[in-house]
Amino acid sequence: MLKRFKLGLNELDTLINELPNSGIIALRGNLASGKTTLSKAIINKNNPAIVTSPTFSIMQDYGQIYHYDIYQGGFEAIKRNGLYENLYEDGLHIVEWADDELLKFADKNGLDICIVDIIVSGNERVYEVSYA
Repeated sequence: MLKRFKLGLNELDTLINELPNSGIIALRGNLASGKTTLSKAIINKNNPAIVTSPTFSIMQDYGQIYHYDIYQGGFEAIKRNGLYENLYEDGLHIVEWADDELLKFADKNGLDICIVDIIVSGNERVYEVSYA
């Protein structure tokens, strides 16, 4: 089932309240579509922290929330660094730049995954939420 939201920056709580609190949230969208902004909003709602994009470190750990940015190397970077094992840990795993390889891995290993496709629409974003 696909849910669709058209929201401004100050309306992200509407979307966050619909997202799971555990498992994997796979964020997809073009450059500057708002993946990091959404990640920060999710993390801050659950665990107020100074959130930085893990572009160069691949993963940041915020307690029971894990934030991945795989722009540089896709799911292959997660495997290469041994971070795929973290996806089995309890908690919420937010993955920016999620690719098909991540989705296949989650499906093959029975991991819960929520996919959020982000589309720029003027000053708002369209968020299409589905489950694999």
